[in-house]
Amino acid sequence: MKRRQWDSKTKVKIVLEGLSGKPVGEICNQYQLSQNQYYQWRDKFLAEAYRAFESGRSGNEVERLKVKTARLQQIIEALTVELKKSEDELL
Repeated sequence: MKRRQWDSKTKVKIVLEGLSGKPVGEICNQYQLSQNQYYQWRDKFLAEAYRAFESGRSGNEVERLKVKTARLQQIIEALTVELKKSEDELL
């Protein structure tokens, strides 16, 4: 039997139905999923709910800033070398 793929929005909808007080057995019958699966989704949802309130900076943003910082450091090093050469030529 082929396994179904649930999208994240559907999972959230199902979990919220349970959290709002609808009996889990009823939800599982309606969507044809096991209670074990529901509780796994619920636990993951509750464990990661804090992320909804984190700032907009994602891991990609942090990585982008690290790359930019490294590039700027290379430019500063190159300019420092050029400045040092110019000072030596003047002496």
